[in-house]
Amino acid sequence: MVQGTGGFVYSDDPVEIAKLWRKENAKSLHVTDRDGITSGCLKNFETIRSMVKTVDIPIELGGGIRKFEDAKMAFDNGIYRIVIGKMLLENSDDAKKTLDTYGPSKVVFGIDAQFVESAAKINPLYNGLTPLSIALSAKQIGFRRFVYTDIVVRETNRTPNFISIKNMAEQIQSRITVSGGISNLDDLMKIQAYEPLGVDSVVIGRALYENKFSCQKLWRVCEAENYPYTAKV
Repeated sequence: MVQGTGGFVYSDDPVEIAKLWRKENAKSLHVTDRDGITSGCLKNFETIRSMVKTVDIPIELGGGIRKFEDAKMAFDNGIYRIVIGKMLLENSDDAKKTLDTYGPSKVVFGIDAQFVESAAKINPLYNGLTPLSIALSAKQIGFRRFVYTDIVVRETNRTPNFISIKNMAEQIQSRITVSGGISNLDDLMKIQAYEPLGVDSVVIGRALYENKFSCQKLWRVCEAENYPYTAKV
């Protein structure tokens, strides 16, 4: 989905799309259960299970994982890694149990800067919190990788908030996957410059669907440089 909430539908069959990216030589997939985000539980798990069975590459799953049981179901059905966020604020005991059970390479923490800032105005759970304060709290209990989303919107142009990403990396000194807003090679190379700070991977969606990158060229570069296929803690 465009911007994760709506817009042009590229396909109504996620399993076929997973097969398409595998044919394009993708080495891992990031999947978000959008209905799960709004409902607070996994809503499309049968589809996700089919994706796991269909492709032979790791799948990272986010959206709707709010309880330990959700995490267990994901891992029991072959999900490689999960991204949690609200679970830590709404159900901290389950968040800690999930992290302790599966470890920080399998359970990573997701932060959407715009969501935190808007939620702080209306939700008491977020009162006084910032993306950085949440990240530091998550790190303190044992999270070692963060999926960070912070996008600057200028008219129709969306780019990563490079200043915010650099500041987050400098402050938390952990592994970071940048998600959202990467729309061309220049964006990708700017992110690459932050690798010494711990920013070692990205999630790219729309730009790939709209053919902004040559997929095969990207994969060949990764293979030539012997980059890991899935970012490790």
